Amino acid sequence: MLKRFTLAAAIAALPLTGFASEFVEGKHFVQISDNAPSETPKLTEFFSFYCHNCFNMEVMYLPTIKKQLNQDVTFDTKHVDFMNSEIGTEVMRSLAVIQQSGNKPELVHAMFAAIQGEEGGQGHHDHSAPGHKHEPGIETAADIKAVFAKHGIDEAAYDKLAYSKDTDAKLELWRKQQQEFKIQSVPSFVVNDKYMINLQEIKTLEELSALVNFLAIEKDKDQDKGGSLGWAAIGLMALIALGRRRYA
Repeated sequence: MLKRFTLAAAIAALPLTGFASEFVEGKHFVQISDNAPSETPKLTEFFSFYCHNCFNMEVMYLPTIKKQLNQDVTFDTKHVDFMNSEIGTEVMRSLAVIQQSGNKPELVHAMFAAIQGEEGGQGHHDHSAPGHKHEPGIETAADIKAVFAKHGIDEAAYDKLAYSKDTDAKLELWRKQQQEFKIQSVPSFVVNDKYMINLQEIKTLEELSALVNFLAIEKDKDQDKGGSLGWAAIGLMALIALGRRRYA
């Protein structure tokens, strides 16, 4: 029913140590779009509330990653549609409601816990383990609304946000980018809607944050500078040639 959820094993115990000074395209990251980068620097996490590694990432690693991002880099999350089912779509809507309600961390955690069990974000709850008996607490839209009601968002308020045109457009964008960026596993990190990070090559959280900052702030800026300097050089050569003609 669900596609395979993966996360580099190296992330499991990442210390904040030194990182490589140079990042290599094709190794540490890949370009996933030929379009221009997003207008503002941003890091997007594609994830699923059903993903065990995503729960661990949310609880154990994202707080540190966010603190190390450049102040100009915004952080966003998008829910994948690997399930392609009615309840899968309802779960996607729940994230849209959370985002429109101020991105409350307690609601994100509550949805993870309702689906996976509270232990899922502590690094020792394996849904694939033999004898696993946890039953998901989310099987219908009503179950989702019950979770939100415990956090001050009643059914009427939830429905107004969940079934709006804005939410439908958001889900359409998430699905479109999932296909465009070839998201095959979660969590996946995409920078500026253009580059995907290869988590298997990342050794520390500090290295991950440094790579995000490089791709978000420096990567295309360096290319722009190179292009500007290139045109400037061409212009200078043209002026020199024109001057030579005048005095020939």
